[in-house]
Amino acid sequence: MNMNVVDFVTFCIGNLSQRLGLSQRDVYNRLKTSGILAGYIVSSYDVLHTFGKDYLMDDLIAYMKEKGALEA
Repeated sequence: MNMNVVDFVTFCIGNLSQRLGLSQRDVYNRLKTSGILAGYIVSSYDVLHTFGKDYLMDDLIAYMKEKGALEA
């Protein structure tokens, strides 16, 4: 994983943490165990990093709910 992807993952976790009122560790664990981290955020970096922050956070939150990583 290159530094751009690491920076993007950190950005996503930090902003989701703030938006959801959860710790960064909790957000990371939810993303990792649900498969969203590797299967979506990292694998789709080329597309996802072009989105605006609000759109990206809305998209990730919706996907977390869909995958059961967050209560609907």
